Amino acid sequence: MKASDLTTKTQDELTTELGALKKEQFNLRFQRATGQLENTSRVKEIRRDIARIKTIARQKAATAKA
Repeated sequence: MKASDLTTKTQDELTTELGALKKEQFNLRFQRATGQLENTSRVKEIRRDIARIKTIARQKAATAKA
């Protein structure tokens, strides 16, 4: 997921996307614990995407206050 794609989304869309990524992160963590995880690099991608969404959401909130 690219940051430029996220900047065009609204705050509600970012929140929805964040919720979906957190669910996927939970499922991946569960798969890793049971030994069923095949694509281990996906865990890192999800973690970075979550951080990216949080950063952009915070930037949008800061610009809305100013």
